[in-house]
Amino acid sequence: MPIRSMVTGLMLMVFLSSAAAAPRAEYKIVTASKTGTYIQIGNDLAKWVAEPAGIDLEVLESKGSAENVQRMRFERGVKLALVQSDVYQAFLDEAKAGNADAGNIIRPLRLVLPLYDEEIYFVARADSPLIAIHEIKNKKIGVGPLGSGTALTSRTLYQLMFGEPMPAGSAQYLSNEDALVKLTVDKSIDVAIIVAGQPAKLFSDMKPEARNFIKLLKLDESAPETTRAKKTYFPATVRTSSYPTWLPADVPTLTVKAYLVTYDYGLQSTVGNLGRFAESLCTNFDKLQANGHPKWKQVRLELPALSQGWSYFGPMEKRLRACIAGQAGFGAPPSVKAPARACTEQELVLGICKS
Repeated sequence: MPIRSMVTGLMLMVFLSSAAAAPRAEYKIVTASKTGTYIQIGNDLAKWVAEPAGIDLEVLESKGSAENVQRMRFERGVKLALVQSDVYQAFLDEAKAGNADAGNIIRPLRLVLPLYDEEIYFVARADSPLIAIHEIKNKKIGVGPLGSGTALTSRTLYQLMFGEPMPAGSAQYLSNEDALVKLTVDKSIDVAIIVAGQPAKLFSDMKPEARNFIKLLKLDESAPETTRAKKTYFPATVRTSSYPTWLPADVPTLTVKAYLVTYDYGLQSTVGNLGRFAESLCTNFDKLQANGHPKWKQVRLELPALSQGWSYFGPMEKRLRACIAGQAGFGAPPSVKAPARACTEQELVLGICKS
């Protein structure tokens, strides 16, 4: 065969191969506010995991975990979400208690991987008489926006510590930024509760003068309220090395676990794409730890046993376990209309209020 004909044939094969190649999948991941840790984790997943897997992953801001659960369930194109463990469990508890909307939302969701512990910051004014976390009873508290994981965490912690719900008049549903303004400028709240993995951009961007305006309340291990809180949350430390410009000393606090979540997909193309994402997560995990947010260094590439009601997404779990070992769905239940009644504050926070 003449050389020219061979070259022409090869060029045609390359063209046909390129034309037949499947387009890159375009997926979305919901995270949290632009000053939080979740959005940085999402950016890391887009760059170091989705890109090598042939997926264009758009990173979306949100109010936080409770909203993420809903958007993961219903928003077109959202295939992944970052969710706090206590928020996930709250939806399961609501479903178990008979809330049909909660069940419809949470039952088809699946876990991909446990991530890291997020620190819970209890921020007070620098001149506040408050010193410890258990002293916040009956104070005016910025608990995070409705639909955020922070709001759920704030209310759950309060219930655990004091054996009663946070009074409706005490909770102010504010963004992190608005809460700090209300705390230091308006002085209309006494404490702002913020959930974010350290170092969090909101705090790391603060100047040295910040210590003249705010301080962090500390966890008192001897307080009975702390013992009750530790039934669900775990002790941790906000380190001065995370915020050297303004935090003068380490501060003991509490944490909540973050998870990467998806849906129980059955469409073969989606299953295949997410399977490649899982394998890329495993094979590029060292790059995440080396180049991503410092929290990646706390993530362990393993799939531990889960609590009742929690489950991994089978196809991704299979690829992850095979990769970790060094080798190589079902539709959503029908929606059931919730009974007409007054919503509880828990339902308002989770975004499943229908009244």
